[in-house]
Amino acid sequence: MKQKREDIRNIAIIAHVDHGKTTLVDELLKQSGVFRAGQEVAERVMDSNDIERERGITILSKNTAVTYQNTKINIIDTPGHADFGGEVERVLKMVNGVVLVVDAFEGAMPQTKFVLRKALEWKLPVIACINKIDRPEARPEEVIEEVLELFLELDADDSQLDCPFVFTSAKAGTASLSPDQPGNDMVPLFEAILEYIPAPEGDPDAGTQVLISTIDYNEYVGRIGVGKVDNGKISVNQEVVIVNRHEPDKQTKVKVSKLYEFDGLAKVDVKEASIGSIVAISGMGDIHIGDTLCSPDHVAPLPFQKISEPTIVMNFMVNDSPLAGREGKYVTSRHLRERLFRELNTDVSLRVEETDSPDCFKVSGRGELHLSVLIENMRREGFEFAVSKAEVLYQKDEQGKKLEPMEFCYIDVPNEHAGAVIEKLGQRKGELRNMGSMSGGLYTRLEFSIPARGLIGYRGEFLTDTKGNGILNTVFDGYGPYKGDIQYRKQGSLIAFEAGEAIAYGLYNAQERGLLFIGAGEKVYAGMIVGQSGRGEDIEINVCKKKQLTNTRASGSDEALRLTPPKILSLEQALEFIDTDELLEVTPASLRIRKKILDPTLRKRMAATKK
Repeated sequence: MKQKREDIRNIAIIAHVDHGKTTLVDELLKQSGVFRAGQEVAERVMDSNDIERERGITILSKNTAVTYQNTKINIIDTPGHADFGGEVERVLKMVNGVVLVVDAFEGAMPQTKFVLRKALEWKLPVIACINKIDRPEARPEEVIEEVLELFLELDADDSQLDCPFVFTSAKAGTASLSPDQPGNDMVPLFEAILEYIPAPEGDPDAGTQVLISTIDYNEYVGRIGVGKVDNGKISVNQEVVIVNRHEPDKQTKVKVSKLYEFDGLAKVDVKEASIGSIVAISGMGDIHIGDTLCSPDHVAPLPFQKISEPTIVMNFMVNDSPLAGREGKYVTSRHLRERLFRELNTDVSLRVEETDSPDCFKVSGRGELHLSVLIENMRREGFEFAVSKAEVLYQKDEQGKKLEPMEFCYIDVPNEHAGAVIEKLGQRKGELRNMGSMSGGLYTRLEFSIPARGLIGYRGEFLTDTKGNGILNTVFDGYGPYKGDIQYRKQGSLIAFEAGEAIAYGLYNAQERGLLFIGAGEKVYAGMIVGQSGRGEDIEINVCKKKQLTNTRASGSDEALRLTPPKILSLEQALEFIDTDELLEVTPASLRIRKKILDPTLRKRMAATKK
């Protein structure tokens, strides 16, 4: 018989990137007494990963728990970026409701729509939280209308449409039920959670059923499965069966060696957990996302939603350049293979496939940012490897016609830059679907339908065209008919002619040919790309050229050479810059761009055969 567990609430905080959900979780933790008086607390305490802290984005969903009026509130902070949507999709199975955070100025954005659609599909009740209410340009009344329009557009039912609105300033730690009256603390939000989010329910006397929604990894205890107890109880030393809905015949008997519940930011050892509890279980080597832990006498796997398929693919390969193996700790194909397959343990949106070559692996993800974060993590761990340009994954329809992934692109730009953006996206096969004015007529909102490959390498160009004042957001829009060829780059590369060390004299003569990426004293090799050409074709240059001394010197010939500072590319900029015949060499200390074929004669021969 089903019962409700009134002393627990399970919620996920969902929002578009940078709308303040991690800061909101910080305040809920602080005001529920998780931190002792005078304890020094890091800002955005839930962003535990180095890259999350540096970039100010959430990449991995995290669990925490607070207690308010004797009720335990399990909170899951989710990523806001579309590339990490797989993280959001799976954690919604653990919760009974969501808090939708919307910026009081920016309003409902593309990712707000994506995550809200998932919540409404699961019939989860929603609390709408209008955040950053203290921003000078906040427009809460209009944002309420936008959110309600979004609910209607996504076919929300009557109970979901009747959701409460809470107005917060996560930075100030206040919440209120009216946009005109600033609150004093987070109590109105706590009260709304207790009142509107239903308590979890299940049958405490039935057989054990725990659906694993997240996998954590720890060097000491190995894989840790995190999930919600749907029915029955789970206890330490209990024998359970691991079974997956998609492979019901494959069953593994295991023993629960350790059981944890979340309390604040810590995992706390418990002996037993019952319905509604979110638990972490260790001691099972072969546990995966979507598995159900069941009692041996009642094996019944729970359904798990299908995670959206990846749309972008890159080749990760062993670095074979002349400078290979000098800076990395892990350089072999065995190291690369082990690391990529280990990533599959925790990332459900990633795919890794072996290719004909043992030194090359095909890695597919949800977007450029998804794969660049993986590259950055591996680089910091000491790996050295090379990656190819990101390409999209095509599909075929029933008639055998080629289909490609499409993106819906929302752009806010100052009015004077709108023309340049429309022109550039038009060249990349984008179709303008909507255009409107916003922010009192100072900004233009553009909405495009564009092939995903049309956006590869565009973000850097976009920031240049809008002088850093544009905002570009995309959301996956399914597969559409192939739109034809796109020219990614109009300018060629400057290619090093010989191996050696870059000399100021050689660089001085080379800089008039284009924009350099390297400075004096850097090691180069033949076929390495040292800059961007000012013309449409590749140019080979000798940056190792030394000045020959002669017996007679002209006056003024020994004056100091003035070099223009090189443009040092970040990982994202390098991934955007490389073309289909180039590779990015990634080491813990350096990023080098090179041609796939280093030998100039072979390169020209290959180019001639393609023509």
